[in-house]
Amino acid sequence: MKRVLMLVNLAMVLCQIGCTSKKEEKEEKEKFNVTSPVQMDTTIHKDFVSQIKSFRNIELRAQEKGYLEQIFVDEGQFVHKGQLLFRIMPKMYEAEFRKSMAEVNVAEIEVQNTKSLADKNVVSPNELAMAKAKLEQAKAASAIAKLHLSFTEIRAPFDGTIDRIPLKLGSLVDEGELLTSLSDNSQMLVYFNVSEPEYLNYQTNINKRGDTHVGLLLANNELFPERGVVETIESEFDSETGNIAFRARFPNPNRLLKHGESGKVVMNFPLKQALIIPQKATYELQDRKYVYVVDKNGKLKARYITIGNSLPDLYVVANGLQKDDRFLLDGIQKVKEDEKISYSFVQPKEAISNLKLKTE
Repeated sequence: MKRVLMLVNLAMVLCQIGCTSKKEEKEEKEKFNVTSPVQMDTTIHKDFVSQIKSFRNIELRAQEKGYLEQIFVDEGQFVHKGQLLFRIMPKMYEAEFRKSMAEVNVAEIEVQNTKSLADKNVVSPNELAMAKAKLEQAKAASAIAKLHLSFTEIRAPFDGTIDRIPLKLGSLVDEGELLTSLSDNSQMLVYFNVSEPEYLNYQTNINKRGDTHVGLLLANNELFPERGVVETIESEFDSETGNIAFRARFPNPNRLLKHGESGKVVMNFPLKQALIIPQKATYELQDRKYVYVVDKNGKLKARYITIGNSLPDLYVVANGLQKDDRFLLDGIQKVKEDEKISYSFVQPKEAISNLKLKTE
């Protein structure tokens, strides 16, 4: 009997110890971390879809009709200013030029003969003037013939890269027909659209920024090694999109960028004394962001906040929180509004110490 009583007492003690342990464990689980916003200067990065254009990109077209007699370059070839690219069969234009030169010679002889006669008062000064006018007319016709002959040779107007050549040797070329395109890729012009609020922020802070350089994220998600400079902003907003176009110029020493390429311009926007909170401290309800603010009695109150900007792992709060407000840092899914909690306060900078943040 005594042994039975001893076993019962032992079981009761063990049960009491176990229950106490579970109660302490429960109480330990119900203790939460609370923090406040960090107020500091930082910089946010924003990406803008862009169109990349060559500094100079032109179409080379035939100025005369004829057969494509010679092609001196290949597609994708780099050429220099003045280099001969194409020749359209020049035979007819060469003949016209020789004919015009012969007419100039005839007119010069006529002027000489008429001058001799005029000096002897055999012919009137008017006849000499007429002979000189005919000479000038012949010279003008010769200049035009020479110009037409020069049009049969197409040369590069600047250093650049040849694009596709649609016609083949021997093709009949009409006046104005496309022969190829030429791109100067030594520098690139990158166009991107900015919303009205972002434009206003840029213009307002441009003096404080002191740096108009931008980056370029390529299609393979790698950052282009050269930095660009914002050069111009268009004069008006697009009424349909509400955006305005910016243009940045990028050096392209290795000719990596090509005309028509795509990418994203990366701009930096400085923020002064921004209120920053961890993203994990928020929850979403009907497309609105909330945090649980802890009042002086330790009760949780749902607070709607407006997000100004997003950083990796962090939000910049535009409205809804003050610097001294305390909010629930983690365990959001385990609590509900008006619940009283036990908590430990975590210093704001410690709360974001392991999160991604760019400071100035």
